Amino acid sequence: MMFENLRFPVIAAPMAGGPSTPELVAAVTGAGGFGFLGAGYLTAAALDEQIVSTAELTGEPFGVNLFVPGAPSEADLTAHRERLAAEARRYGVELGDPRWEDDAYPAKLDVVIARRVPVVSFTFGLPSADDVARLRAAGAQLIATVTSPEEARLAAELGVDALCVQGFEAGGHRGLFVDDPASPAGGEVYGLLAALRLISSVVDLPLIAAGGLVHGADVAAVLVAGAAAAQLGTAFLRADEAKTQPAQRQAVADGGRATAFTRAFTGRPARGLVNRVLSELSEQAPSAYPELHHLSRPVRAAAGQAGDPEAMSLWAGQTYALTGAGPAAEIFAKLETEAREAFARAGRSLGPRTRGHSGK
Repeated sequence: MMFENLRFPVIAAPMAGGPSTPELVAAVTGAGGFGFLGAGYLTAAALDEQIVSTAELTGEPFGVNLFVPGAPSEADLTAHRERLAAEARRYGVELGDPRWEDDAYPAKLDVVIARRVPVVSFTFGLPSADDVARLRAAGAQLIATVTSPEEARLAAELGVDALCVQGFEAGGHRGLFVDDPASPAGGEVYGLLAALRLISSVVDLPLIAAGGLVHGADVAAVLVAGAAAAQLGTAFLRADEAKTQPAQRQAVADGGRATAFTRAFTGRPARGLVNRVLSELSEQAPSAYPELHHLSRPVRAAAGQAGDPEAMSLWAGQTYALTGAGPAAEIFAKLETEAREAFARAGRSLGPRTRGHSGK
């Protein structure tokens, strides 16, 4: 994998819905790492524009993350719709249409193939064997997001090149292949270090660690634990180049909220900062993604426009309060310095790394 040749093996995670931008990806790749665009919720045309813009900003390879569509939900949304209706009245908007759709996955797949994106990652499931063959023919390396040993086995059987191992500490949606409605977190949960250990015992693939990593010592820890690279999202939420909504940026900066899993906003378990909607609507929120995403979207948008964090999906990892702000390159450099200091304290060395990549 090309991540072995990074000067410092930190990856800017794909953060769908706004925070990930061409500028953020370019800044991290330019600093010596790797970056992903989040294709989730974009149209195929918008994704194509972002790929072109990113390529214009950096001469280094970068990746794109795709959401794998699931089946339509059979859950009864009536009660949750009624609870959300009160929030809609609060902001003077109408609820959205709780429709199922495939996030334009086939069209976005065509885009990444046509643009010959060198690394393509998948969340919420696995691509088909035919999709894998098409991507391989276009020269792409493939990464699957997994949360358990069983998901890792399935991904390895498909023939992906690496796994992004997501611990329960991570902000945003859990990358579960199947959401178990009986569990608040959608299924069994593993901390990142436990997940790395268990998954490395059943598959022989490079592992990318993700979940609650905001300090260079965190990066050093997962590298010592066997990860090939560390993927950070929350750490870059307040980067200058991130398009994080102002109310969320401020809530992260304030650092006073707990985090918890919720289906209240999208119908799929995701970790975010606790606010009014998460507190009051999570307990009975059904498993219905993307139907609830579309149902609640006008409320979330109106709350964001009003600068009110209480009805926004404030996705963030458990350690969000320890993050900083500023140019992404400075955040990246601080992480690298901290990691090298952590290795030095342990009498180890991160080792010399070149800036070159093997995938372009």
